[in-house]
Amino acid sequence: MKSIPLVLIFLSQSIAFAQTPAEQSNKYLGERPPGMKPVKFAPGVVSLDNQYEFGSVFSINGTEFYYAVNAGSKAEVRFMKLTREGWTKPVTILSGQTFSYNDPMLSPDESKLFFISDKPLDGSGKKKDYDIWYVEKNGDHWSAPINAGAAINSGKNEYYVSFSKNGTMYFSSNRMAKDEKTDNFDIYASAAGPGGFQQPLPLETTINTKEYEADVFVARDGSYLIFCGTHPDGYGAGDLYISFKKQDGTWTKAKNMGEKINTPGHELCPFVTADGKYFFYTSNRDIYWVDAGIINDLR
Repeated sequence: MKSIPLVLIFLSQSIAFAQTPAEQSNKYLGERPPGMKPVKFAPGVVSLDNQYEFGSVFSINGTEFYYAVNAGSKAEVRFMKLTREGWTKPVTILSGQTFSYNDPMLSPDESKLFFISDKPLDGSGKKKDYDIWYVEKNGDHWSAPINAGAAINSGKNEYYVSFSKNGTMYFSSNRMAKDEKTDNFDIYASAAGPGGFQQPLPLETTINTKEYEADVFVARDGSYLIFCGTHPDGYGAGDLYISFKKQDGTWTKAKNMGEKINTPGHELCPFVTADGKYFFYTSNRDIYWVDAGIINDLR
């Protein structure tokens, strides 16, 4: 699906947290906001014609932006900051010669940046399956990468992390896939506990099927999930689906988000801004955004 390697570049004072509001005059996140029709985000700045961008993640105040870029046979994580003049040039913060780093996602308190990588635990040797890792923010710097541990990672692939505000981690894995169908990824949830992440539990069959379900985003209040699936009712190589939390705590049957979002290509990496206003995702190798009212229309 996606790939990446590693050299950790520490952030300097020049890209510390911005002190300006994310929305200025008639702009939002430094750009003219879209309506109910998806458009590319920051074309010519973020979404480039000759580049594959995915995994849009913004800080809660909208002044920091993390995303992944395919750089040849691997991927890397980049960072941009919103200033009064607009977005700064991207700085690569996770990259390297051999292994991949992608699917960035901030923890609820923004003290950690999670991502996935195929690098071995000791950082040397051959590529392995994808694990979930994170780096910790120390002032203006990030720590060295830390593996999320055996409670989360398995001997197979783990993809794309998302968190509800209570700290529950959602991610996908093919840990239960048969050798003849290794693309059978399911979505799991791991509650936060005093000793760290708890044993992950697969979500119910209204979401998980015998097909591919991955790249899950959970609303901050836990009220809905959006994920990438390859199902028989799909429009293309991978579609975005949505499921809503019912009053009894179970999930509604996942619904295809429709042709306003999905194309014959591949839609993946969903993300909704912390204020719930805009929905981001990757489509056909570019990052798109749209008014999040489209989510309410699917309830």
